[in-house]
Amino acid sequence: MNNKLDKIFRPATIAVIGASNERNTVGYALVNNLVGKGYNGTVYPVNLNEHSIQGVRCYHHVGEIEDEVDLALIATPAGSVASVVRECGQAGVGGVVVISAGFSEAGQEGLALSEEVMRYARRYQMRVVGPNCLGFINPSLNLNATFANQMALPGKIAFISQSGALCTAILDWARKQKVGFSHFVSIGDMIDIGFHDLIDYFGNDPHTSSILIYMESLKDARRFMSAARAFARTKPILVLKAGKSKEGAKATLSHTGSLAGNDAVFEAALKRAGIIRVETIAQLFNCAQGLALQQRPVGSRLAIITNAGGPGVLATDHLIGNGGALASLSEQTIARLDEALQGNWSRSNPVDIRGDATARNYRDAVEACIEDNNTDGILVILTPQAVTQAADVEREITALARRTRKTVLASWMEEDVLPREYYYRPPDNTIPSYQFPESAVDVFLKMYNYTRNIELLYETPSTMPQEFSPDSGAARALLNEAIRAGRHQLTEIEAKQLLEYYEMPVTHSQMARTAEEAVQLARNTGFPVVMKVVSPDVGLKTDIGGVEVGLNSPADVEAAFERIVESVKKACPKSEIFGISVEEMVNKRYELLIGANKDPIFGPVIVFALGGVAVEIFKDSNIGLPPLNMALAKRIIEETKVYELLKGYRNIPGADIRSIQFILYKFAYLIMDCPQIKEIDINPFVVDEKGGIVLDAYVILDQSYRETHYRPYSHLVISPYPKQYVCPFTMKNGQRVQLRPIRPEDEPLEAEMIAGFSRQTQYFRFFGYLPHVSKELLRRSTQIDYDREIAIIAEIKEGGKKMMAGEARLLADADNEAAEFAIAVADRWQGQGLGSKLTDYIIEIARERAIRKIYANVLKANSVMVEMFRRRGFVLTSVDHSTYFAEFEVARVSAGQF
Repeated sequence: MNNKLDKIFRPATIAVIGASNERNTVGYALVNNLVGKGYNGTVYPVNLNEHSIQGVRCYHHVGEIEDEVDLALIATPAGSVASVVRECGQAGVGGVVVISAGFSEAGQEGLALSEEVMRYARRYQMRVVGPNCLGFINPSLNLNATFANQMALPGKIAFISQSGALCTAILDWARKQKVGFSHFVSIGDMIDIGFHDLIDYFGNDPHTSSILIYMESLKDARRFMSAARAFARTKPILVLKAGKSKEGAKATLSHTGSLAGNDAVFEAALKRAGIIRVETIAQLFNCAQGLALQQRPVGSRLAIITNAGGPGVLATDHLIGNGGALASLSEQTIARLDEALQGNWSRSNPVDIRGDATARNYRDAVEACIEDNNTDGILVILTPQAVTQAADVEREITALARRTRKTVLASWMEEDVLPREYYYRPPDNTIPSYQFPESAVDVFLKMYNYTRNIELLYETPSTMPQEFSPDSGAARALLNEAIRAGRHQLTEIEAKQLLEYYEMPVTHSQMARTAEEAVQLARNTGFPVVMKVVSPDVGLKTDIGGVEVGLNSPADVEAAFERIVESVKKACPKSEIFGISVEEMVNKRYELLIGANKDPIFGPVIVFALGGVAVEIFKDSNIGLPPLNMALAKRIIEETKVYELLKGYRNIPGADIRSIQFILYKFAYLIMDCPQIKEIDINPFVVDEKGGIVLDAYVILDQSYRETHYRPYSHLVISPYPKQYVCPFTMKNGQRVQLRPIRPEDEPLEAEMIAGFSRQTQYFRFFGYLPHVSKELLRRSTQIDYDREIAIIAEIKEGGKKMMAGEARLLADADNEAAEFAIAVADRWQGQGLGSKLTDYIIEIARERAIRKIYANVLKANSVMVEMFRRRGFVLTSVDHSTYFAEFEVARVSAGQF
C-alpha cells in the first residue's frame, strides 16, 4: 500500500496532463512549479495541441511517454478526466492527482463522473488523490505539485486539508512564521485516498513528527478511527473540524438523539481515537509546536510566573474557564520564593514577581515551581519592561526546561522583544513561546487532553463480557421478531425485558386492559404505584399524558386509567393501545439517563446524562463510543457535572458509582450485540447509595437492519478485543499454553521475551541485532488496532509467573487484501510445535477476515521457517543472496487442510 502512495508522494517521473503555455492557468502553474525549481525528477507535459510547454517537450498522450510514469497530475475539464485516467492506467502510471473541479460539487452528474474515474482506477490498480484539490508539496524533494505560487518550507509536520483555498492561506502564513512541513496535501473530494490512507502513510514516515488535519467531512469513520488509533500514541494527530455549529442531519425521536448532536459525537470519537481537537488554525500549529518541543503534562495543574499582574489574571481565568487547575503551591515552595525574591512577590499562584524582575528572579521562581510536586506545568509570562532583559530570561528558562520532564511554556508579550526566529526555533534551542498567555494556556490544556486521550487507547474492551452473562440470543430474537412484524419500536414492557436479558435491574410492570384489572394489579403490587400507557406507537409517554405517578388508592388508579387512555387517544388518535402498565413506585435521590443512537458517521454512540423530564433543558451529558469496559465507563461518568453530586455533596450521601459504571458496561454490550437498535433511552435510571434501578426504557428499531447481511460488530467504528481467538494448546513436551490476542498490558511480557532471545533468534526475527528493546518497539507491538492487525501470543505459566513463549502477527494493508506475517518463538520453547501451531492459527484467522494474501520476508539461513513455509504452500522467491520473499494465497487453501 505504501509503495503505491510512494509513487504519488515520492515520484521519480511526473506527467502533467493539461499542461499549458498560457499564463494564469492551472496547467501553466503546475509545470512552472515543477520545472527548474530544484525537483530532481523528470517532468513530462501532456497536451493534445502543443509540441512544447515552457521549453519542455510536450506529448499528446501519456501513453506516448517512453519512460515509466510514477505520477500523473490531471488538470483537464471534468468531462475528460475519466478517459484520461483510463489512458493513465493503460500506460502503467503509478498514481494520479486529479486537480480538476466539477465532480461532487456538480450534483448527480459530477457523482457519476467520480464513479467512472474510480472504475478505471480500480481496474488498473491506481490510487487517486482528489478531485477538486490543490495538489501536494513534498519539501524534502523540492517537489511542488500544486498550482499555488509558494513552496512550503521543510519541516516535520504533515498537513492534510480538504480545502484548497485554506492551503494557500496557510502556506503564506507558514512561510512568515517559519513553520516547515514534511508533506503538505490538499485531498479535495477524497473519492479514493482519504484521511485514513494518509494517516497510515505519514504515520510510517520517519520524517514526520505530527499530523495536522483540516476536516470538513468524513467518509469512512471505521478506517479513520483504526488508522488514528494505530498511530496517535507515537505521533500526535491534531484535527481542526469545520462545521461545528451545524445541526444534525435530521431530527431524532429520543432524548438521547437530542443530546448526541453531530459535533458532540465527533468530539467523543476524536477523543477515543487519541486525537487532539482544536478550534482555530492558530491552535492547530501552536499545539503542534508545543508537542514537538515539550513533554506532555500528566495533570492539569499550572503554575504561572509573570512580571505583570494583569496577564497572570487573564491566563488564570482562561485556565479555569477551560477545565484546567491553578496549582496550589506547597508551603516549602512559598518559603523558598520568599527567600529568593525577598518577599517582593504575590505570595500565591500566579507568581507575580513584579515589573522590576531580573532574569535571576525568573530563574529562581521557575525553578521553585518546577520542583513543587503540586505542579504539572509552568507558564512563564514576560511583558516588556525597561529593567528586564528578555534574552537573558529566555536563556535561563530554556536551561531549566531542558532539565525537567514537566511542561514549560512561555508567553513573550511583545513580538519585537526577541527576533522573529525565536518563535519557531528547533527543539534543541528553545521552549514554545506565544505572544498571548491565553494561547499558551490553550496549548497546555490541549497537551493535557492528549495525555488523557492516549490513556483511552490502552483500554481494550472484549467482545465477551466479564462479571455477567447476558442472553444475547434471546435479545436478538426479541428485536428480530419486532422488526419482522414491521414495528418501529418496542413497548416499555418489551424494552425492559430486553434490558433484563443483559442483567440490568428494572422495575417489573404488569399490563391491565381495563380499569378493574389495573386496580387489582395495584393491590397486588402495593401502593403507591405508577401507571403508563403500553403502545407500539407511543415513545415519549410523559409528553402526551401517558404516565401517572404516586397513585395511592384504588380510586386514584381507576381515575388514572381513564385519564391516560383519553390523553393518548387525543394526542395520538391513530395509535394502538395494548393496555396500561402498573408497577411499583420507586424513589431514589438521583435520576440519570443512559441511552444510545446510531450516528450516521460513527455508528452507535452512548450517552450518559442527568435524567428525568428536564434532561434536554440541562443537557449535562457526556458521550462515549462502544465498546466499553469499567474504566471507560467511569471516564464517561466523571466528565459530567452531575458526577460531583453523585460522589456526595455536603451532607448528602453519594450514589453507588460502581452500579452506574456496571449498567453502562452492560448497556455497551447490548449495543454491541444488537445492531437492530436505532435509538434507546433508559430514562430514568434512579440511583442512590444503595444502588440503582431502571424505571423506564424506550427502544426504536432500525428498519434497515437485515439478519442475513450482518457481520458481527461491523456497525461499530472501534473493533473490540477479539476474545473469540482465545484457545488452549498443548506443546510436544506436555506444557499447556494459552493462545490469545495481545493486549497493551502485555508490554512487560513482550519485553522479557525479546530480551531473552538468543542472537540467532533475534537475527531471524528482526534481520539484525537489537542492543536494547526500545519503548517505541514495545508500544507498537502491544498497542494495536484489532481491525488492521492481529497478534496472537502464547502465554505460559511457570511457578505462578506468566511468560510469553512466542507470538505470530498479521498486519493488513488498508484494503485488507494482503497482510504481512511475522513470527517468533522464544528459544526455550522452540522445537515443541508452537511455531507450527501459531502459523496455522494465524492463517485460519486470515481466512476468517477474508484476507486474500499473506506475505513475509524470511532469511535463507532460517531453515526451519523456510521449510515450514514450503510445507504450507508458500511461494518463495529469492530477493537477494540472503533473503526469500514468501507469498501465500489464502483462498486456495481448503478449509480442512490444517
